[in-house]
Amino acid sequence: MTPEPPSPHTGPRTRARRAAPTSLAGASPEDIQEAYQRRAIAEMAALNDEIGASEDCGSADELPVMSSGSPQAQIMLVKWSASLAERQEGVAFFGRAGTAILKSVQRLGIDPLELYGTLCVKCGDPGDREAARRGLTWLAREVHIVQPALIVPMGERVVEALGEMGFPLAEPLRAEPGEVQRWTPAIEALFVPDIDASLDEQGAKRAFWQAFRAIGDWHQAQPPY
Repeated sequence: MTPEPPSPHTGPRTRARRAAPTSLAGASPEDIQEAYQRRAIAEMAALNDEIGASEDCGSADELPVMSSGSPQAQIMLVKWSASLAERQEGVAFFGRAGTAILKSVQRLGIDPLELYGTLCVKCGDPGDREAARRGLTWLAREVHIVQPALIVPMGERVVEALGEMGFPLAEPLRAEPGEVQRWTPAIEALFVPDIDASLDEQGAKRAFWQAFRAIGDWHQAQPPY
């Protein structure tokens, strides 16, 4: 999530949200976390391989836009579709959107390595229902792999998409900017305006920041483990 293609973070995290595998019974917290990390990286690599090999995303003139950030991130940012810069680089949140997000989280005192950014539509026409349906299947798997504590849908289309995804135990979300909502028993959600539509006009920038800065309060309220 930088102006340059980011590298996945592989450093230690402060908390684990999955139950420890029985094969790791008696292992140290560091060993358990390392095992989670290896598994998440392997699962994400397999998913990316599947996306890249899909019939619609694997053509030379329509490469998919892959996620950016840590596969064990605390916060998952979700846009509807890619900007031109993202399509050219094949990396979500590349360019202006990523730069704006970085500046915002730095102001809020949040480590950028706690972020994971992805798209609903990773390739194809964003208005194509089939492309959207395929993208939601992949997005659901990303949520299962990352298991974020907070998901941030950017724009009303993403809120609608999360509702259509049929994620287990998910509750309907409202497009109310800056309000932390319960999405599943383990994941909260915070709706913010579409970042790509908020980069040029001052009023749109203010509206985005007013909603996005609620992530800072949410982050401060998380337990230190």
